[in-house]
Amino acid sequence: MLNITDKSLVSDYSQGQHSFKNVKLKGEEFQNLVEELIEILPNYYIEPLSMASTLERLGKPAAAAKLRLKLPEVTKIRSGDVGEIITTDYIDEQTVFSVPIKKLRWKDHRNMAMRGDDVIGVLINQENQTIKFLKAEAKSNQSLSRNVLIKARDELDLDEGLPAPHALAFVAERLRETGSQAVADLIEKAQLVDGIGNNQVEHLLFTFTASNPETLQKEAFEGYNGNIKQSSVGFQVSNHQEIIASVYQGVLDGLDD
Repeated sequence: MLNITDKSLVSDYSQGQHSFKNVKLKGEEFQNLVEELIEILPNYYIEPLSMASTLERLGKPAAAAKLRLKLPEVTKIRSGDVGEIITTDYIDEQTVFSVPIKKLRWKDHRNMAMRGDDVIGVLINQENQTIKFLKAEAKSNQSLSRNVLIKARDELDLDEGLPAPHALAFVAERLRETGSQAVADLIEKAQLVDGIGNNQVEHLLFTFTASNPETLQKEAFEGYNGNIKQSSVGFQVSNHQEIIASVYQGVLDGLDD
């Protein structure tokens, strides 16, 4: 876990059931965050058992080549991927939801973004076997703008604010392939039989920027007039571009060791 809130100055603001959190990385924590991202990033692209199998059967050069083929080369795609990774980690660590799959493992091309909802989290009530969903939109930009936030709002509001049907089907199929039948069953039952209501869904808008997100993101947060519970998080890292470059270079350097 990255524990970004422990590394940052945090301010909270709430409005009814909705909440906004401004998270500013402390300068002295920059290198710690880089090193932790270098450590976890490969697992977001390749399942560790798959990497271990390649290493055992074919040796380290083959395992290194396998990971190289998955790492994006395009700066914009790297930025988006790191934004999704930090968002996923935040959901798993700081919310009641968990992210059941690391969807970057199924990218059909390393230099292209995946379609569909950025991140979907789930919350399972084991007692009555019901499920709730977190629909998350992750935005990674050097500078935050109103246009970025408008686009994020539009994407969260697609499909009447519910998780996209094809995104849920994708998650369920990947869970079946990896042996998580019970969670896949709950997702399919909710989607195909029971139906999903607004009370079963929450939204998370997560931004990762160099600029201070507070004014614009709070403005967008306060402008929401729907009835789905909203969480908005602005993670500010002054060396936004540097952290992305350092993380990927650090992973690549480790493959050469």
